[in-house]
Amino acid sequence: MERALESLTCEGRSRSEAVRAAILEAERAHRRARLRTEAEQLRNDPADLAASRELAAEMDAIRAW
Repeated sequence: MERALESLTCEGRSRSEAVRAAILEAERAHRRARLRTEAEQLRNDPADLAASRELAAEMDAIRAW
């Protein structure tokens, strides 16, 4: 842990700044992973797929006007 913190502070960033940045990056990574999981679940949901196809068909019909 100390080595990693030294690596993050070697260019003049304070320990506090490095820790804040690491926490924010970890939260962003966690949010992206959560959103990716949710998107995969929706992509594999038969009801959601049917709704998407129905919406696409409606949009095609509107474009025909």
